[in-house]
Amino acid sequence: MKNIAVITGTRAEYGLLKPLIKAITDDSEFNLQLVVTGMHLSPEFGLTYTQIEQDGFVIDSKVEDHLSGDSAAAITKAIGTAMIGFAETYEALNPDLIVVLGDRSEILAAATAAMIKGIPIAHLHGGETTEGAYDEGIRHAITKMSYLHFTSADVYRKRVIQLGESPDRVFNVGAIGIDSIKSLKLLNTTEFEESINYKLNKKAVLITFHPVTLEKATAKKQFEELLTSLDKLEDTSLIFTKPNSDKDGKIIIEMIDDYVTKKPEKSVAFTSLGQLRYLSALQHVDVVIGNSSSGIYEVPIFKKPTINIGDRQKGRLMPDSVINCEPNSGAIDKAIQKAFDREFIKSIQQQKNIYGDGTTTSQIIEVLKTVKIKDIKKSFYDL
Repeated sequence: MKNIAVITGTRAEYGLLKPLIKAITDDSEFNLQLVVTGMHLSPEFGLTYTQIEQDGFVIDSKVEDHLSGDSAAAITKAIGTAMIGFAETYEALNPDLIVVLGDRSEILAAATAAMIKGIPIAHLHGGETTEGAYDEGIRHAITKMSYLHFTSADVYRKRVIQLGESPDRVFNVGAIGIDSIKSLKLLNTTEFEESINYKLNKKAVLITFHPVTLEKATAKKQFEELLTSLDKLEDTSLIFTKPNSDKDGKIIIEMIDDYVTKKPEKSVAFTSLGQLRYLSALQHVDVVIGNSSSGIYEVPIFKKPTINIGDRQKGRLMPDSVINCEPNSGAIDKAIQKAFDREFIKSIQQQKNIYGDGTTTSQIIEVLKTVKIKDIKKSFYDL
């Protein structure tokens, strides 16, 4: 039996990994070791590890990073603290392999400690580019530390190989977030409204906006521009989900709280909707606005428009339903007008899903069962 340690640090990432966590738990060939860190352990972000426990999963280790602020210094110190914690966790659990997803700072700490320990790393969503965020560099660094790679599209598989990884260890399996959309029974309109204690207006918009971390102090100005555009919408409910623990994230959180306090009839905000309510929201809103990767991966499955603002997601493969715009109210106004245009909405109903068919979990499980890893020595694969 293989000890598979799955690492999760955020509510969104856990929602993506949940089908894989369950599949590993249910498979007799594997022993799941679930490790939580980052935002899951922060009261400020809702102590979302409790949701993991409510879902019936046993948490084997909690790795604190003691993130005390959203400055560059605070986040850097948190990486160091987390690395110490992961070193201790790996000593205690002795996993045969760890599974990580994405590009966040706590995952960089988890991967670094695993590499030093000699533990093979399986990495999901490598090869992608996000030119506006330092996630870009972290993601590629994790790729070079990892042994197995599960990419969400063929262009990303080719990019991982371009980084020197052998093709026989790089698998295009699609985006794992689609798995839950295909399998979950989502809330109907009444159930969703009851779950958020808020009645939707004639139209509804879901907003998730994160700082663009490779830009200097633009979070406040850009979010002000977005609020200016949102404020012009009539008969429209605004559902805000708050940003992650990124640099300058607290600025946006404070602005959301202030807006919702002043306009409770028009808006509502959540630190975390959780997977069921979030995916249900995608089913019931008209448009998703912000700069979250979910607008590129999950929202298109619902045939809904996404307005992607600024450079945070620049470089990703974009479905036709994604409308890109600059982070100023004039450009956002035009994008909103297009998103509500009937002809545009009609045009995206038949768009091809470019991120897989919802079988990512089963493909990963098959690879984990069949691939034999003797050691983690790698030769650089030259093109």
